Amino acid sequence: MGLRDKKRNQRRVLSRRSAGPKTGEGKDFLPLEGKEKRIKEKQPKEPENTGTILYIGHIPHGFYEDQMQGFFQQFGAVKRVRISRNRKTGKSKHYGYIEFENPEVAKIVADEMNNYLLYEHTLQIALVPPEKVHAKLWKGVRKGFVPIDRVAIERKKLSKDKTVEEHKRMLEGIVKRDEKRRKRIKAAGIDYECPALVGFQPSAKKIKFDED
Repeated sequence: MGLRDKKRNQRRVLSRRSAGPKTGEGKDFLPLEGKEKRIKEKQPKEPENTGTILYIGHIPHGFYEDQMQGFFQQFGAVKRVRISRNRKTGKSKHYGYIEFENPEVAKIVADEMNNYLLYEHTLQIALVPPEKVHAKLWKGVRKGFVPIDRVAIERKKLSKDKTVEEHKRMLEGIVKRDEKRRKRIKAAGIDYECPALVGFQPSAKKIKFDED
């Protein structure tokens, strides 16, 4: 083999190495039959938030309506605040509701302030959907809580003028209770003589006679 043949063979080897594999050659190559069109799947959009009312649980003692409104005003305008209270004592039940004017602000507060540690209490905050808001949630919220004075109610009931029939029924009840008390003492084996009831005439000021 001459010098020309050697150079010719070297050129063929180099050209084969530099050239890429032909269509259909190669173990890991799979020919494409046609161009595949990628179809983008439309993801469902999240429903737009329209709720502005938040439920707040685990409210600490001393964190009431005024303090709550002042604290949450840093996020946005607060429309109304309500803390659930005991009807008799007026004490807080440690949960309540707050309403913002902007639904976006309410969503941010629900996301960022949930599980927030306040006065050794972990606040539980959740957004209330509009369809689950009770119709009477904000009833009387502008007036504030006014506890019922049950002592004054009972005083008025006992101090009112009684008729003769009402006074008679009251005396009959006293006599029946006294008889039951005597029987219980006797059944317990206690040697005790209960003092007799002393009769008395009702005061004329406390009796109201029915007019015929």
